[in-house]
Amino acid sequence: MIKGFHHAAISTPDLEQCVRFYTEVIGGKVAWTFGWPAGTPEADEVTGLQNSEASAAMLKIGETFLEVFEFTSPEPGQQVKLRPVNNHGITHICLEVEDIHAEYERLSAAGMPFNCEPQAQEGSSMVYGRDPDGNVVELIEFTG
Repeated sequence: MIKGFHHAAISTPDLEQCVRFYTEVIGGKVAWTFGWPAGTPEADEVTGLQNSEASAAMLKIGETFLEVFEFTSPEPGQQVKLRPVNNHGITHICLEVEDIHAEYERLSAAGMPFNCEPQAQEGSSMVYGRDPDGNVVELIEFTG
């Protein structure tokens, strides 16, 4: 039986910068940190990588978590900084907010780029922005 959604994960080239953004700017909290050295067979088996090594943090944002990894081995592939949301795979994470216009202004002032201002839809307002690694972060406010 599936109980619900627990977390999403992001691989980043700069763990410190990514954690700082999701804690200081977004408002999450570091729940715990972890990692493993190269040559950990269990980590290689789970990740499907060979000789993997990583540092990571689990961040609590509201009632869910965001896991952030910085892999030092094997060498990560080239990052697509502004990966289009129409590419196959996970396209974005979404954060539910109160007062989307105030959050949009606050995050814009903190340097978060957005595609546009918040857009009203039936029952909600939403907007797409990007974190320091170029990952799309949607803000949504349900208006009833």
